[in-house]
Amino acid sequence: MKTHFYLLALVSLFLFTSNAQVFTDSNLPIVIVTTTGGAPIEDDPRIVAHMGVIDNGPGVQNYLTDPFTNYDGRIEIEIRGSTSQQYPKKGYGFETQDSLGMNAQVALLGMPVENDWILYGPYPDKTMIRNVLTFDIFRQMGHYASNTRYCELTINGDYRGVYVMMERIKRDNDRVVIEDVHEPNTWNDTLTGGYIVKVDKLTGDVPYSWESDYDDEVVFQFHDPEYDELNSFQQTYMEDYIKEFEDVLWGSNYNDPINGWPKYIEPQTFHDFFIMQELGRTVDGYRSSSFLFKDKNTLTWNARLNAGPMWDFNLSFGNADYCDADLTTGWQYNFDNICNFSTAIPFWWERLLSDPGYANGLKCRWEELRQGPLKTSTINNFIDSVANHIQTARIRNFQRWPIIGVYVNWNGFVGNTYQEDLDYLKNYIEQRSLWMDANMPGNCNLAATELEFEAEYHRAWPNPFNDNINIGFSLFNEGDVEIHVLDLSGRLIKTVNVGHKDGGAHAVNIENLNVKSGNYLYNVIVENEVLYSGKLIKM
Repeated sequence: MKTHFYLLALVSLFLFTSNAQVFTDSNLPIVIVTTTGGAPIEDDPRIVAHMGVIDNGPGVQNYLTDPFTNYDGRIEIEIRGSTSQQYPKKGYGFETQDSLGMNAQVALLGMPVENDWILYGPYPDKTMIRNVLTFDIFRQMGHYASNTRYCELTINGDYRGVYVMMERIKRDNDRVVIEDVHEPNTWNDTLTGGYIVKVDKLTGDVPYSWESDYDDEVVFQFHDPEYDELNSFQQTYMEDYIKEFEDVLWGSNYNDPINGWPKYIEPQTFHDFFIMQELGRTVDGYRSSSFLFKDKNTLTWNARLNAGPMWDFNLSFGNADYCDADLTTGWQYNFDNICNFSTAIPFWWERLLSDPGYANGLKCRWEELRQGPLKTSTINNFIDSVANHIQTARIRNFQRWPIIGVYVNWNGFVGNTYQEDLDYLKNYIEQRSLWMDANMPGNCNLAATELEFEAEYHRAWPNPFNDNINIGFSLFNEGDVEIHVLDLSGRLIKTVNVGHKDGGAHAVNIENLNVKSGNYLYNVIVENEVLYSGKLIKM
């Protein structure tokens, strides 16, 4: 078997000593990458290599002498990242392939099947937790974020330390769930989605980008599909959509309930994106590695622009010492007033916050999350559980990379021990949360059955939900109201006859919505016309 060939040929190399620490086994999965003839892995192009993964299951120790139990096959691999490439501990992107070099869909370390993966090597984040924590919180908030699994990595017999196996952001039924783009995609509903774009800096091979009409330092790029996978109709559609959104948002009627910003963006995703960027006070936040996606429109769902998923939080939560990023006070969306970089923050965030309705919705969402995934004790428990999980492995990691107590660009804090770095992270999040409690814009007066609902116009809470959910909406004229709950194919699941309602704010509690876990849609229908649409997430 190929497994035994690689294992027997290299086992003597793996049983090595690094700063007096012999690596023979781990409670974490072990990932072994072997390049042909020991060739170095470069930034570009990808090279062919073999990867074996030893994962004997939860609670079972993994030994270098064990057979490859999770993956044993070909990959194409390259160094990835932008700023992170300066660090000696590199990050890698790779694709799993069959023996002919075709994409091989596999379930690495129990994650959903795919072929596109990342080995993230935490380095300036000495807790090795910031990205994993961010993604976990965002998932609890009801959104997709990259699944993650800690592991230990060797490349050509060289122990590289603790890594995080994670999913690359892309369109997929188990990742960003939007419609696939197919040719010709040039007419009507077919053209409208799905697309993933990002606001980012221009590094690496970027075949095409475009700038905001309102700030040439705000740069958009196609992410998935990539630019060269799109035809001219598709490229133009997405550029025009963002341009139209910016034009409307810049205009005097930007908060019009029908033709203003609510027509173009999904507010809760923008609220949650803002909350995570601000909680982390992410030094690159909003202006770099900031993803957006848009699904295809359908007869029952007018897909709008969504903010997310989260990405690149290694220099967040106080872990950057420039441009006030280590402060627990102040708003990160005002970054351009503090520092002048080659990339800028879109004007969207400040403009949206000037609308009381948007701000009120943000305040309500913050208060809701502070009772759940953003509760300080919940966050601390997660941090402690991860630290315990990687405890033995991180000792080896810091023998390989002896940086505890050493300044690494651009640490906002340098602890003398791992525990001091961990305590700093927890304290930063607590203090930052308290400041945001006291300074979050807007007003919120939500109750379970009554809602003073301002110009966000419609909202569902709690979302994600178990069996019961509230849907609030504002009417500008009286009318007969129904609420429809649908699956993503548009199939009607439940109809709630709300009855005749006057203009103003209303809230309806839907009990015993017994559906399977997943994503659903709701329509608020007034006088037989859809007034609002939104997404529901069943836990």
